[in-house]
Amino acid sequence: MTVDPPPEVALLWGTRDRPRPGPKPSMSVEAIVTVAIACADAEGLATLSMQRIADELGYTKMSLYRYVPGKAELVALMLDTALGPPPDLADAGDGWRPKLRAWALHLWTAGNRHPWWLEAAIGPRVLGPNEMGWLESGLGALVDTGLPYGERLDTIVLLTSHVRGLIQQTAGAPRPEHDLRAAIASVLSEHGDRYPEVVAALGGSGSGSSDEALEFGIDRILDGLAAHLGT
Repeated sequence: MTVDPPPEVALLWGTRDRPRPGPKPSMSVEAIVTVAIACADAEGLATLSMQRIADELGYTKMSLYRYVPGKAELVALMLDTALGPPPDLADAGDGWRPKLRAWALHLWTAGNRHPWWLEAAIGPRVLGPNEMGWLESGLGALVDTGLPYGERLDTIVLLTSHVRGLIQQTAGAPRPEHDLRAAIASVLSEHGDRYPEVVAALGGSGSGSSDEALEFGIDRILDGLAAHLGT
């Protein structure tokens, strides 16, 4: 028995028919996605609705459904569009390590442009062309390692999880990192005797910024992979 693919497959991969024959319509999937991304950037994904997008575009909500079946399919399109095409790793350096490091840093930059993508990229889902391209790019960096394909996928998952975790930690923070550190320092100035290791760690030479944590984590993951490869 043939199983029809989910509707987002046709939308993501460009196999969906136009809403109707005739002259090119003034509305398009691309226009809907562009407005939806702008709304999510400004207000978050949770409050996004088809009605909100229709209001921004000056159309009725029902007219949008002729192009996008529902919010789930729209979010799939938003995720793939916001992520953008994969990075070109040709200039990252020779060997798997500089390429994977560059790949992870590019993912950090892409994810921070639209922090709501963390909510969208949860659970099993159909990958769009851009997200599939990112996976291909990361796996391509591991071609010469000799790792089994399952371990190559696990490596990409591990790096992605590290990047996602730090984006999630900093996304929507109510105050900048330096303000938060100042607030914590104020608390510890009165209660530091109860938390000597925390005081020592926060008083170290590093800034404790998310960028430092990002690169530290990436490098330690790559160190572990190098040890696993025996290089």
